[in-house]
Amino acid sequence: MASLSVVIITFNEERNIGRCLESVKTVADEVVVLDSFSTDATRAICEMHEVRFVQHTFDGHIQQKNRVMALATHDLVLSLDADEALTPELAQSVFDFKTEPDGKAGEMNRLTNYCGRWVRWSGWYPDKKSRLWNRNDGKWGGVNPHDKVILNDGVTIKHLKGDLLHYSYYSAEDHYKQIEFFSRIAARELFERGKRVSDTVILLKVVAQWCKSFLLKMGFVDGKTGWLIASRSAFATKRKYSLLKKMWDDKRG
Repeated sequence: MASLSVVIITFNEERNIGRCLESVKTVADEVVVLDSFSTDATRAICEMHEVRFVQHTFDGHIQQKNRVMALATHDLVLSLDADEALTPELAQSVFDFKTEPDGKAGEMNRLTNYCGRWVRWSGWYPDKKSRLWNRNDGKWGGVNPHDKVILNDGVTIKHLKGDLLHYSYYSAEDHYKQIEFFSRIAARELFERGKRVSDTVILLKVVAQWCKSFLLKMGFVDGKTGWLIASRSAFATKRKYSLLKKMWDDKRG
């Protein structure tokens, strides 16, 4: 059976990290937490769980996730966000995966909790994520803050039973703070890649995002929660591209 390193990045995750660490106790041979100098109780909670705790200045989600993966002792890694946790069924699936991991990556459904409600529509479920693989077979890529695992050619995807529980937002305030944080990162990435946008394009993207979430992805089945998700997703789209346009406006002076 292969040994498994669970790798997690954190910043001020005292509300979530304990639950995450508890959920991997039955499968982890090692837990490595890379923290971006949290100012809350994150470090104390991690030390209570006897994980390997390392700190590094945050320089991007992709960079941090690849960095913590490199710190792992074992090649087989399970990469989690601090606000995620394995269900018992998924933990058993991960344990079973460890018996024959060669050439495979473990994919799992992620089920998100939004302000106290589990969301099964709105394009948020099953939200399949590849999170379990040999680090020599792939790495984190994508465009910040929308990171994704990029696997080498020939790696077989095995779908695991059980859900990865995602405790995304506890309140509307949490969501708007995250929208602002992610929008600034995304706008900066787009700006540095030379992407431009007009007011007309922004409007079209906002409307398309709302329609996709509430209509195409059947957010209406989630009721009020689906409406809120669609509306706030549309706002996030507007905020990201408005910031991008402002960057170009400021550059022109």
